Order: sequence, then C-alpha cells, then structure tokens
Amino acid sequence: MVVDTYISDRAGLNNADFNRLSQFIYSQCGIKMPIAKKTMLEARLQKRLRTLRMTSFSEYCDYLFSDKGMEEELIQMIDLITTNKTDFFREPDHFDYLVRQVLPEWERKQHPGAAKRLLVWSAGCSTGEEPYTLSMVLSNYAEAHAGFSYNILATDISTRVLEKARTAVYEEEKVDPVPMALKKKYLLRSKDRENPMVRIVPELREKVYFRRLNFMDSDFGMREQAEIIFCRNVIIYFDRATQECLINKFCRVLVPGGYLFMGHSETLNGLNVPLSTVHPTVYRKL
Repeated sequence: MVVDTYISDRAGLNNADFNRLSQFIYSQCGIKMPIAKKTMLEARLQKRLRTLRMTSFSEYCDYLFSDKGMEEELIQMIDLITTNKTDFFREPDHFDYLVRQVLPEWERKQHPGAAKRLLVWSAGCSTGEEPYTLSMVLSNYAEAHAGFSYNILATDISTRVLEKARTAVYEEEKVDPVPMALKKKYLLRSKDRENPMVRIVPELREKVYFRRLNFMDSDFGMREQAEIIFCRNVIIYFDRATQECLINKFCRVLVPGGYLFMGHSETLNGLNVPLSTVHPTVYRKL
C-alpha cells in the first residue's frame, strides 16, 4: 500500500526534463523524440523510477546524467525507449528476391573451387526473428546448392532483446508466418502443450552470431565486410541527416555490388548515398 501511494504521488515528466532526455536520446541513439512522444517516454521510464525508488523524473535525469548513471543506467534507459517490432518472414517479397536473384548472382561470381562464405548482416535484429528467418532461407538454399555456406551477423542496441534472441525460443503463435515445410525442418516444439513454445534448431542457431551495436558510433568496429545488409523499418525513427549518415556508414561495410534491404515504408529518395534501386526497397552499392 505504501508503494501505491508513493507511485501515485509522483509528479509527471515536465517539459524541461523531457527536453533534456529527448536531446540526450537523439545524441546517443539518433532517435527523434518530438513532444508528441512525451507521454510514451514518461510511461516507459515509470518502470525505472519505480525500480530505483525515485520520487521525480528530475531526480532520474540528475542520476542518468551523472558519471554513475552513465555507467549503470544508460543501457537500461536505452532498452526501455527503443521500439522492437518484428516478425518471422516480415515483408516476404524480400526473401523471394534474395533467393531468386541475389544468391544465384553471388554464386556465379565466385571462382570455381574457391571456398567463399556469404556474410549477411541483420542490422537492428530485435528479438531475432529476422536473422533466424534469414538462416532458414539460406540453409534451405544451401541444401540445393553444393558448396554454398553463410554466416549471419545480428546486431541491436538493446541488450534486452539480444538476450531474448540468443535463446531462440518463441511462442508457437509467433512462428505462424513460417511455411510449414520450414517449420518441420527448423523448429523444435516443446512437450508442454499448456505452454506451447518452439526453439530454432541448433544447426541454424550456430550460423547466427549476435553483437550489441549502436548506429551512432562513429565506427561500427566491424572488421567484416558484408555482401548483404538487412536494415528494415529502422531508419524511420531517424531524421534525414542521421539517415544519410547511417546509410553511408552501411555502405562502407558493404562490398562493392552488395545489397541493402530496407523496409517497405522507407525510402532513400533525396539522400546522397552510393546506392541504386534494383527492386522495391532493395538497393545495390555502386
């Protein structure tokens, strides 16, 4: 009862603290936080105030911006404010184009007998549905194409979603979009029918490696060069200047002739980037 009173007496997020937080979130994550999102931000941060037993958002801001807060609270705050919406086989046309056009073309370019492994980067992988979808598609392709091999790098800024992704365990209803043939090959069902869960098979899990990565870092710290990057429904949260900067950083990781897959609601029109359109929301590095 004391806790309920403590929570109800807390003042809301005032404009001054909202501005401090929104400017900080933009500088750290590149995410736009206009005043229209004030209520959303307040609701998401309430959980941290309760956990930390703080009486106001001003107290929380003072803590967050302290040296101790930067060390202990920054990741917690980022985990709460980032949006993580994803599904298996989301925007399925992209996977059809990958199998029909991109993979055969990549194979044709490889020297006969040379051992070459395709690297696909799932940038903004959230809870893992996209990289595991890619692993299903690429593994299925490999069965019909001797010598084809791949790895998938999956990154996100949120440690919380990366922990979920690494487990590779999902509610059974989440895998409804997966074709039945692939379900039978690549998903393990739990024996507990009262709590129906599935897990990605080990041979697919071992093809995916996860890493925390902040798009705002000046250097992604990547030694790898990727042939294909999936970054879908991510840049919609950034302003145009940040979008252009980010796409150009992607291009530095992408091999010449490599492909960038964007979300169907996103566009690169007007951005100064070395890419040409080859398919709806699919781009190729010049």
